[in-house]
Amino acid sequence: MTSPPRHPDVYARLGITPVINARSWVTALGGSLMRPEVLRAMDEAASCFVDMRELNIAAGKVVARACSAEAGLVTCGASAGNVLMAAACMTGADAARVDQLPDTTGIKNEILIFSGGRNNYDQSFETAGAKLVEFGYGRSATPHHLEIAINENTAAVAWIAAPSMKDPFSLEEAIEISHHADVPVILDAAAEVPPIENLTRFNRMGADMVTFSGGKGISGPQNTGLLAGRKDLIEAASMHSLNSGGARAGIGRPSKVSKESLVGLVTALELFLESDHEATWDGWRDQARYVTDRLQDIHGLRVMLEDHNPQRQGPQAVIYFEHEWNGPAPEEIREMLSKGDPPIYLGAGGFSGELNVVMVNVQPGEEQIIADRLEEILRA
Repeated sequence: MTSPPRHPDVYARLGITPVINARSWVTALGGSLMRPEVLRAMDEAASCFVDMRELNIAAGKVVARACSAEAGLVTCGASAGNVLMAAACMTGADAARVDQLPDTTGIKNEILIFSGGRNNYDQSFETAGAKLVEFGYGRSATPHHLEIAINENTAAVAWIAAPSMKDPFSLEEAIEISHHADVPVILDAAAEVPPIENLTRFNRMGADMVTFSGGKGISGPQNTGLLAGRKDLIEAASMHSLNSGGARAGIGRPSKVSKESLVGLVTALELFLESDHEATWDGWRDQARYVTDRLQDIHGLRVMLEDHNPQRQGPQAVIYFEHEWNGPAPEEIREMLSKGDPPIYLGAGGFSGELNVVMVNVQPGEEQIIADRLEEILRA
């Protein structure tokens, strides 16, 4: 059996045990790992003082170029991007309204969202004082449902793009309907990169603002995000976060970004744009294949390598449980893995109780530890 990795002293001193992250770029496990170049850039950024407004503007230009957008802004995570998008759509560049939030008296404050797109993070749209109003019924909606939901108090239409989400109709249709009513479309695409094409895809479609996480597939600091879109709306978002124009600190002030994180995100983004994404994907596929090969011919299990599945992030080893399976239940297996040394966390599954081994954060050699532990449990 493969030996567990040595625990870094910095965590050992705190009594914390590092884990093998086969669950994905989730915040609960620390997002992603930053490259040495990013860490060096952040260390350099910490060595002196700068005009933070100038640094934010310069970093925003890098984001805009990467996303093929009119303007960009570095945020404190994609959730902060949602807060700023909602705020910008409600106030525009009106300094008095910027100061007024989260009080929305006399301001358009309704943001439409598909009922089937509700999720654990959409409260971030409401943080700025907006009110989420659902359109559609359950997991279905038609373009007509959106069309009739728009009214004189609609500030924006929020669209959620995520591996686990299924659109009720195309984003292009939503944009066309919303723009016909002069309503902006704001997009939460936190975990939609990679593929790299998504950085530009949504802006090219006509979305007015899009937010991405900087600490997931881009491998920047976990507390960073990207916001890109229309120049006027990004400028309004900046007023809420950079204290430009209003008399009070804006609604985005609690999620300010440090100079170290700004430089780290820009460095990570530039490295991401230059990366060989096909080679990265091939590496994930090889790791997933190693696990699937080790788990073949176990009675009651169907073990597959799933590649280019839009409902999953990257190539994955997926374990499906057939009727004949008489071993431990999936949740029992998850618990056994999480209590081992080192603890192993698998993907959330989400479709039929399966276990999925997400490779995007599995470090070289860790696929062997995962396969060892799964074989020990499943073949018992």
